[in-house]
Amino acid sequence: MALDTLVLQDKNLSTVANKVIAGERLTLEDGLTLFNSNDLLTIGQLANLVNQRKNGDNVYFIQNLYINPTNVCEAHCKFCGFRRDLGEDGAYTMNTEELLHYVETRYHEGIREFHIVGGHNQHVPFDYYLDNIRTLKKAYPHVTMKAYTGAEIEFFSRISGLSIREVLEELRKAGVESLTGGGAEILTERYRMKMSPEKASTDMYLEVHRTAHQMGMKTHSTMLYGSIETLEERVIHMLRLRELQDETNGFLVFIPLAVQPIKATAGIKRRNSAIDDLKTMAISRLMLDNFPHIKAYFINIGTQLTQLSLTMGMCDVHGTLIEERISHSAGALTQQALTVDELVWLIKGAGKRALERDTFYNVVKEH
Repeated sequence: MALDTLVLQDKNLSTVANKVIAGERLTLEDGLTLFNSNDLLTIGQLANLVNQRKNGDNVYFIQNLYINPTNVCEAHCKFCGFRRDLGEDGAYTMNTEELLHYVETRYHEGIREFHIVGGHNQHVPFDYYLDNIRTLKKAYPHVTMKAYTGAEIEFFSRISGLSIREVLEELRKAGVESLTGGGAEILTERYRMKMSPEKASTDMYLEVHRTAHQMGMKTHSTMLYGSIETLEERVIHMLRLRELQDETNGFLVFIPLAVQPIKATAGIKRRNSAIDDLKTMAISRLMLDNFPHIKAYFINIGTQLTQLSLTMGMCDVHGTLIEERISHSAGALTQQALTVDELVWLIKGAGKRALERDTFYNVVKEH
């Protein structure tokens, strides 16, 4: 692609477009230029160019199952509709029998990953969280345990008295092979002090993933956008992850997550716009030049927008999930799960190759 093949509606994008075409790294100022532009088609074309260079027409998905062992949580994040206090109506903490029953009634052959996250339940010891992994790994030894967020790891360190590295070592011995991406929210302290003051700080979240990478683990990372953060904070978030990726090369994928309103009855003005969703995903692809994959999360943006995003830099449509509960306990209106056939239909409908993968992006099957 050359600049003269792009029809720029916003001439302010010409410098950024030249950089992207030349394969040059974008700056904070470039990211803000992109966010402040309404030329979505150009931004999408540039993101598609970057993704084509990295992934061609490949689009990935996984057969996975979401498991949330407890919703009891010491934190009171302003965006969360999932958490409960101990004894509150709807609060739960699964014991071993309940955990196995939950999985047994939802499991099917083909599932390759358990995605395990939950509340920061201070009423149970660290051993509870280890036992959940041991129990599942014993019953399903062939399934990859992608478990716990960077914020959960920091919480485990506090309740156990162990260092971050020691916590990760214990989790690995129990069977954890990869960390989930959650708990990142927005990686600035202004945001975290307002929205999630009881959870891991920016530096601590990054340190958890840095330590995991140094131990040889591959991890995921997210960004929860669409509330009080500034556009500059979105770009800063991406740059902080990019810097860590330069250092460790341990991230597999970045997942932009549109924040959900607390109630499903919230009007469209209380939800993120389709334009902002597509722009944020495309800009993620442009800023995070050292991330191999950027994921479209259909739970938060819907299936049609997920399909459209495959022409604007996204190369992953996530997975089957079976039963997503955290976003849907807030105000998500989307499906809680999709079948393999539905995911393949979405991907092929965008003119892409549908590749079923494992947690580490090894291709299992082309559909």
